[in-house]
Amino acid sequence: MAKQPNIVLMGIDSLLATHMSCYGYHRQTTPHIDRFAEGATLFEKTYSAHIPTTSAYASMLTGLDTFSTQVVALRHQGPLREEVKTLAEILRESGYDTTCVGFGGPSARGFDTYLEYSGWGPDESGRSPKAENLNRTTLPELNRLIDQGDEKPFFLFLRHMDPHSPYLPPAPYERTFYHGDECDPSNTSMEPVMAFKPFCDYFASWMPQGITDKDYVIAQYDGAIAYMDACIQTLFNALETRGVLDETIVVINGDHGETLYDHECWFDHHGIYDVTLHVPLIIRYPGRVPAGKRVMGYNQHKDLVPTLLELADIDTDIEFDGKSLTSLISGEITSFDSEFYITECTWMRKHGWRTPEWKLIVALEPDFHFKPPVELYNLIQDPDENNNLAETHPDLVNVLETRMKTWIRQREQETGLTNPIMTQGDWHGHKGVGPFRTSEQAYNTMHIGDPGQAARLQAKSRDE
Repeated sequence: MAKQPNIVLMGIDSLLATHMSCYGYHRQTTPHIDRFAEGATLFEKTYSAHIPTTSAYASMLTGLDTFSTQVVALRHQGPLREEVKTLAEILRESGYDTTCVGFGGPSARGFDTYLEYSGWGPDESGRSPKAENLNRTTLPELNRLIDQGDEKPFFLFLRHMDPHSPYLPPAPYERTFYHGDECDPSNTSMEPVMAFKPFCDYFASWMPQGITDKDYVIAQYDGAIAYMDACIQTLFNALETRGVLDETIVVINGDHGETLYDHECWFDHHGIYDVTLHVPLIIRYPGRVPAGKRVMGYNQHKDLVPTLLELADIDTDIEFDGKSLTSLISGEITSFDSEFYITECTWMRKHGWRTPEWKLIVALEPDFHFKPPVELYNLIQDPDENNNLAETHPDLVNVLETRMKTWIRQREQETGLTNPIMTQGDWHGHKGVGPFRTSEQAYNTMHIGDPGQAARLQAKSRDE
């Protein structure tokens, strides 16, 4: 019996598909991934339905939606449901050696080996070599897994922390996409960003002192993508040099996108606008997955696990909520669900319904951006979702909300479980506060960053 394929899953945190050159971005941010995609199948419309990281990975690593996993919030309380099997658990039972690098949380259950690396703040240089740190940890483990030869196939899951903030790519990437004065006093684009009390201390801890130009920060984000792309090439090269690349299913997937200067959700990944929902998905496996193909049909995170199991010829009696993408790749089916339920439970608690034409967003409590309780966008005429039509189209709001509620009831009946966004207490991390009653309360309660640390770093920056 032939050895089953190895699986390398690269989960890239906060990666905007629309800021990758292989997805049409005007800057050459991902030349190495672009070349990788030439030998792979790229999915144009993959969506992270449950924002952000914790709930997104729960779906990506189980093949289930938020009703089945019961994971909907970033600060999920407790473990994953015992009845749910993770991809690591399924593959381990099928004889795989499984390793996880840089990821924890409920859906990380079941790996043989867990390795950590420094994936957050800056080093002595003031920059953040997160992807190099990941490679330094990963490459010896990758060699160990390959050295097992024919004994065992392996599953390697990597959580890449570029381009997640802080956007501090090492040289030369910090100036690759920016030429100018990021502190030009005539530029005022960063004033509303630095005046946003919940995030301003966090931003001050890593953005340049006196920053005025939003385009500099966006260029740092793009530089972090390009830096990550160069480091990922090291992993591609290792697989190729060791002679296992073509017998390995290699997947690049994002957990969610990023809001840069969009929707006043400054340089983060909350809100259920498309910049956060739309993620990249590229799968390479010669002989089973076509090279250079682009798939236009809709799909979601929940479809990844059934796909990997089919490609690896692993049978299971699990009833996944997702479906194998092979039918989309072959053209047998043109699209999976084009209408779907979306949630966010990070800095705001909202849910909604997305169709190819319309996006409905309903707040379950007041949010810290003082946004209206209902938002409606025409995704064809207004793809950037800037013109809220909820007040002028109440009939359409009612139709979409009815569809959403009908689907929620259906999923609750099918699973025998409640919608977790309705029962996730203390989702915001403040025990005993309960749901926010006003936007003012949310604005004054939610906060990230250390004011003292921010002041010290800014002072150090001035001294230098």
